Amino acid sequence: MRVLGINAIFHDPAAALVVNGEIVAAAEEERFSRRKHGKRPVPFSAWELPELSAAWCLRQAGLEPGDLDAVAYSFDPALCRPADELGLSDPWDWLRQEYARKAPGFLASALPGLDPAIVRFVPHHMAHAASAAFVAPERASAVLVLDGRGESASHLAGSYRDGRLEPLYAQELPHSLGLLYEDLTQHLGFLRSSDEYKVMALASYGTPRFLGELRDLVRPTGNGGFHVERIDWTTLTKPVEPGGDLTDAHADLASSVQKRLEEMILALAGWLHEAAGGPSSITLAGGTALNCVANARLAAEGPFDNVWVQPAAGDAGTALGAALYVAGRHVPFPGADLGRGFTDEEIEAELRRAGLRYTRPASIASEAASVLADDGVVAWFQGRAEYGPRALGHRSLLAHPGHAHNTERMNNVKGREQFRPIAPMVLESRAAGIFSGTLPSPYMLFTHQVAPGWRDRIPAVVHVDGTARVQTVPDGTLVGELLTEFERRTGLPVVVNTSLNTAGRPMVDTPFDALELFGSGPVDLLAIGPFAVRRGDLSR
Repeated sequence: MRVLGINAIFHDPAAALVVNGEIVAAAEEERFSRRKHGKRPVPFSAWELPELSAAWCLRQAGLEPGDLDAVAYSFDPALCRPADELGLSDPWDWLRQEYARKAPGFLASALPGLDPAIVRFVPHHMAHAASAAFVAPERASAVLVLDGRGESASHLAGSYRDGRLEPLYAQELPHSLGLLYEDLTQHLGFLRSSDEYKVMALASYGTPRFLGELRDLVRPTGNGGFHVERIDWTTLTKPVEPGGDLTDAHADLASSVQKRLEEMILALAGWLHEAAGGPSSITLAGGTALNCVANARLAAEGPFDNVWVQPAAGDAGTALGAALYVAGRHVPFPGADLGRGFTDEEIEAELRRAGLRYTRPASIASEAASVLADDGVVAWFQGRAEYGPRALGHRSLLAHPGHAHNTERMNNVKGREQFRPIAPMVLESRAAGIFSGTLPSPYMLFTHQVAPGWRDRIPAVVHVDGTARVQTVPDGTLVGELLTEFERRTGLPVVVNTSLNTAGRPMVDTPFDALELFGSGPVDLLAIGPFAVRRGDLSR
């Protein structure tokens, strides 16, 4: 069965292709259009489809639109209700619903040869749930989905076993933990539905002194759901204009909301564990599942032995989830590298077109490790691109973790706020001696405590609260070779890893994108496929 999954209705439009029980390809439209998040999540943009990523997925499999058995669209307009009935203030929500109803025709226009009759609507939160549960290592789990909103709900609690997903509770709008976090994001002067991770980082600098008020306003109902009352944020702190100065009070508010979110997730997970019959594992999806601090606390204090999060847990992941839901089978997750890749010949042709000097060292990993050991910055472009927002060793910026100044340096390279942490990659075999928490951690979706004896050795990756958002890397891989070579030179089995992009732009996806970033930023080496381009080579 050949199923193309489509996410388009809110933000992070994406496409994914599942063929006969194999995930062939998955990619976000932003990587093709070069527009961060693909589009803004407003009703007027709901007609926009991931045309470029969908066409690429089909080419990757050698398929035409007419070869598909089904197209799975991750939103079901039949489940929608009028916005005023849901307590929402958007007078144009009906337009979003209308665009969704017309999606089969839009898709047939975007993919000539597609039969609109094969388009199937998949409930948004079921697509989220399937994106995690249908690919998790365990074939039986509780499933918790939390995000801003779906059709008429903001949450799904369910149980999964061998390809069957059973909903147990869904929280109706307007109550939403995801929208709560989005509202705070906007109040703090950041871009809502985009910059929530900045709030999570800022929270570590504050104390939760508003937690008492928030516990009154945000509370579990005891039956699997929750209530979120309307919050007048201005009674707690002054709003921040975009780009404005943040104060200690703003950090305290971020800390308070973050702590209340963690408490709510623990309460919901406790109810779900009992309702689902006490499974040992839980899978998480929805944008809230990208909150690695909350994930770590759930793993440490919750009732489950295993917590698993799919790396594209946000709306982009519903493209994969919708396809899996229609395919109706458990599929082993092959890893996050599901996007575009390029042959050595294609990369070399791009280097020649750019007129650059380049070399092909015996080991690109050793070459990069040497530059990193000398405190250089490396742009690392290898293999197929990641699906999801985390750079996982395919489109990464790398640096030496042993120099404290590299936190500020890397944030300057990327044009980011200085309160933002940068993350470590570590050999899986060495991780437990340096970091405590959920290990292995291949997708950078949990925070870990850094062992006291290591904090002064790798200060660039230690956040203000003593934690790090870790990615573990298996030995025997190309990144594993780089880490081994770096440790041989420095004694440190860790390197700084952050996404290969600058602020406000999507992650680099193609060789052209990589050369553009390398040419415009203070990066010492571009390690692109087996080829090396050094900073001095740009002055040819």
